[in-house]
Amino acid sequence: MFSLKVLKANGETKQVERGEKEACLVVTSAYKEGDRVVLEYTGEPAFFVFQADDAMGEALIYVKGNVEIKIPFGELRDGYSPKAFMGDVHYIYARVADEEEIYAYRNQAINVYDDHYNDNSYPHASANVETRNEAVFAARNAINGVKANRAHGQWPYTSWGINRDPEAALKIDFGHEVELDKAVLYLRADFPHDNWWKEVTLAFSDGSKEVLYPKKTGEGQSFSFAARKVTWVELKNLVKAETESPFPALSQIELYGTTCK
Repeated sequence: MFSLKVLKANGETKQVERGEKEACLVVTSAYKEGDRVVLEYTGEPAFFVFQADDAMGEALIYVKGNVEIKIPFGELRDGYSPKAFMGDVHYIYARVADEEEIYAYRNQAINVYDDHYNDNSYPHASANVETRNEAVFAARNAINGVKANRAHGQWPYTSWGINRDPEAALKIDFGHEVELDKAVLYLRADFPHDNWWKEVTLAFSDGSKEVLYPKKTGEGQSFSFAARKVTWVELKNLVKAETESPFPALSQIELYGTTCK
C-alpha cells in the first residue's frame, strides 16, 4: 500500500489517493508556495514508476521511504520547464514497476524528479560545488534527461556548473547495486563562451576508476569499459582544455547497465 498526496506548507493534506499497485491523483487547483507532491511509502525498498507532474513525464525510481517533491517557485523555476507544475489541473501517477522494466539494460542515472532535498529515492545526484548555488547549474540538471547544450542558463539549457573549481566532483548514487559498462557525456557546448574537459575520471564505489578523454563537441560522447558492480559513481579530476574560457560544464551524464538481482 502507498499513497499519493499533495501537502500544504503547514503539512495539511490537500488531496490524497491510495493504491496497492497503482494510484492516480488529479489535483484541480493551482499550487501555492510551500506545496509538495508526496509518494508516501513505508514498505521494503522498491522500484516505482512515478510521475509528479504531467509536463515532466514518468521516472523509474528506487524508493526507500517517502518521496517529497517541493513545488519550485521563484529562482528554482529556472531549472524546470515553464509548463511544469503550472495551471489549475495536475495529473500525478505512480505504480509498482514491472520486473522487465527494472532489470532491462538502460540508463541507470536518469531521474527527472531529483533535487537537493531528495534523500529517499534514487538515482540521486550531488556535488561539492554548484555555480553560485543557482538552480540552472545544480547537480540534478546532469541527470534530468534534457540534452540541450548549445547555450547556458534557463531551462532547457540547464547544466551542472562547477564555479571554476578544479576540485569539483559530481556523485551519482543509485541506492542499490548496478552493473555498469558504459558512460555517455554531453558536455555543455556554448562555444566560445564554454571550455571543455580534455580529461575526466570516473571513480566507482568498488575502488576502481576509468580515465576518459572527451573532445570538443556538443554531441554525446560514449565510453565503454569493463563491466563492474557498484552502488555509486563519481565524476572528478576534471582537466579543462587550454583555451581562454574558464567555463566548462556538464549538460548530461548517462550510465548504462543493469540492476543487480
